[in-house]
Amino acid sequence: MHRNLLIAAVMAALATPQAFAQLQEPDVTIRTEQVAEGVYVLFGQGGNIGVSVGEDGVFIIDDQFAPLTPKIDAALKALHPDPVRFVLNTHWHFDHTGGNENYGNAGAVIVAHDNVRARMSVPQMMEFFKRAVPASPPEALPVVTFNDSVSFHLNGDEIRAVYVANAHTDGDAFVQFRGRNVLHAGDTFFSGSYPFIDLDSGGSIKGLIAAVDAMLALADEQTRIIPGHGPVSGRAELVTYRKMLEETSSRVRELKAGGRTVDEIVAAAPNADYDAEWARGFITGERYIRMLYALLEKE
Repeated sequence: MHRNLLIAAVMAALATPQAFAQLQEPDVTIRTEQVAEGVYVLFGQGGNIGVSVGEDGVFIIDDQFAPLTPKIDAALKALHPDPVRFVLNTHWHFDHTGGNENYGNAGAVIVAHDNVRARMSVPQMMEFFKRAVPASPPEALPVVTFNDSVSFHLNGDEIRAVYVANAHTDGDAFVQFRGRNVLHAGDTFFSGSYPFIDLDSGGSIKGLIAAVDAMLALADEQTRIIPGHGPVSGRAELVTYRKMLEETSSRVRELKAGGRTVDEIVAAAPNADYDAEWARGFITGERYIRMLYALLEKE
């Protein structure tokens, strides 16, 4: 029940991004969960925040929304007294980068894939949400960018960000804590729900499945996986997620190849057996089919 409520709350929030501009800091509670030695996840509103703390200071993965920065900082202070030293963005979306300006102004070094800075530097349109996103201020932009991968040697670990092309967006990176056997998947993994794949930002279903395969190649049965949204999971949950992605997209692809229109595929409900468990919030069974159809059209 807790898992389903958490996913539903996240999905409902994403369904109304306009509400984020009205978000008031007291409305959200930041919850901290330890994942491994020196590695934590912060749950609030928006993408899950990964945290590494230790002798080299505080390193975070994503930072949710600007109004939440004081509460996020309070949760971080309970783990380590130092201010945030590095912020690594897994992709450009506002629920993962909204705190960048605050942390940039406070002196943190913001790091992301090349395409994240490129997209944040200019206005974006998220047609799925019917929302225009303005360019980010200079203080919010990544100041260090990478192409394929980048490693941080901090807190007794190698924290390695790996680019995965055209998955949830065209700028996704997952993060491996190599010494702690932890992965932060960003939005390449929505644990327990259908994903949002941002066609307007270069996302694709093939790329998303490839990203999951890349993480599975690094994971064993003891690996803890922090998803972009949803509870901390393991390899088994990621395997189940991949199976869902493959089967649901294959069904839509087959019907589309047979000449069915998107409305006809929606009416056929090919993924009805998955909908009861995986359709959450704004990603209903119908909207998931329409999203897949649009993605397959672009393929």
